[in-house]
Amino acid sequence: MRMRLITTNSSVRKKVLGTILIGGAGYLYLKVWLPLTGIGIPCVFHEVTGLYCPGCGITRSLGAILRLDIHEAFRYNMLIFILAPLYLLYMLAAKKDWVNLKNGLLYSMLGLTISFGILRNIPIFSWMEPISFT
Repeated sequence: MRMRLITTNSSVRKKVLGTILIGGAGYLYLKVWLPLTGIGIPCVFHEVTGLYCPGCGITRSLGAILRLDIHEAFRYNMLIFILAPLYLLYMLAAKKDWVNLKNGLLYSMLGLTISFGILRNIPIFSWMEPISFT
């Protein structure tokens, strides 16, 4: 009897293929398109209000992560370093059906995101602004 490494469930295959395609497109955007053209995704919130949203700097942060420059990635947007492990824990809690933990994590992530978005626009917390914002 042979073990099959790839499941025959078509919905799982579609999810894996979709993840690979989205990840590949993101990688090409960050490693090919941005360096060649310099045309990034503008933050509409920042363009309209002049304030930084909680997501400002994430694209540059992901680019820095791909270059393995964690310090620079952290300076672009430190929120993703806080939310990423919490989100993984949230996914585990959802899979295990730990409702209280899942809900607590969801509200915590929402509160952290809102707080980060507010604080990074207060002058005393200017160190939270994304570096070299254009």
